[in-house]
Amino acid sequence: MTALATASTSLVRQQRHHFYRHRDVLLLMLKTSMSYTTVMSHSQSQPVVAVAAGILQLDDGQILLASRPADKPWPGYWEFPGGKIEPGESAAAALSRELHEELGIQVTRARPWITLRHQYQTACIHLHCFVVEGWEGTPIPREGQTLRWQIPHEVQVEPLLPANRRLLDAFNLPAMMGISPATGDIATFVQRAGQALAGGLRLIQLRRDHPHDLTSLATQLTPLAHQHGARILINSDIELAQSCGADGVHLKASQLRELATRPDIGLVGASCHNAEELALADRLGCDYVLLSPVLATRSHPDRQPLGWDAFTRLANGLPMPVYALGGMQPSLLATARQHGAHGIAMLGAAWP
Repeated sequence: MTALATASTSLVRQQRHHFYRHRDVLLLMLKTSMSYTTVMSHSQSQPVVAVAAGILQLDDGQILLASRPADKPWPGYWEFPGGKIEPGESAAAALSRELHEELGIQVTRARPWITLRHQYQTACIHLHCFVVEGWEGTPIPREGQTLRWQIPHEVQVEPLLPANRRLLDAFNLPAMMGISPATGDIATFVQRAGQALAGGLRLIQLRRDHPHDLTSLATQLTPLAHQHGARILINSDIELAQSCGADGVHLKASQLRELATRPDIGLVGASCHNAEELALADRLGCDYVLLSPVLATRSHPDRQPLGWDAFTRLANGLPMPVYALGGMQPSLLATARQHGAHGIAMLGAAWP
């Protein structure tokens, strides 16, 4: 490698480090209302333990949980397999090493998912979580732990480590979200939504230009969705979401700046377009975010899309699942996940 290439690579690494450092500081400032100086002092004085964890998933959807052995802290608690990231080691390398040591397997395919920050009594854990979709060998307990394959939304083992409970709740969010059109005949859309629900769609965000239409749509579609085991989110109207039996509310980016506390409802998500809005969503405790526009869209042809590289940079290290929005269709789900997305959100492509 030439000296010029080496210097260029070093500069890129420094820029990437400063980007993530600045973003992490911004997240903590917004989350705690501390000043920049206080945040830097706090982050340097508190012990932080970086951990890599893997959600091993079989083709039938089952996931692997392991109990902590008696000679470790929190004995008997269940968790996703993994362990500490050693100095100078990447999260992906630590994941492969730990899963080989604990389970006797060789990871062949794993995708970064989310990074939780969880405060225990002795340290703050930064849990870098991967979804492990391929491995060689059969997982066996090599460190005295007990292993159980579980259906994600019907986990039977207890108790779970607190941070792992949060991971499981996030993992159970559906991979695809359908967003209703803001205009058009309500009866026609309800019929189309019914077909989508019958086809397996399990997360729908309802939006309309007129509040009366949104109330009418929510009243009709929420019971139908629940019959299929699907969840309904109401766009921006918190009171309607609370009163109509919806499962959550989806906030506009402007609401992230206005709200001081998280709305009192099951699921809370938000629309985000940049690092500042993602930090605000984290401060509010959102369960997921939509990040857009990833690709060019017909609805907003003049808006510059992020592209997959920028999407990956913004989504990397966030503590909540990120849905890619903008130009999405079902065939792009795998691509979105390769770039750090939990799933995709679609408008027209969601509806038969």
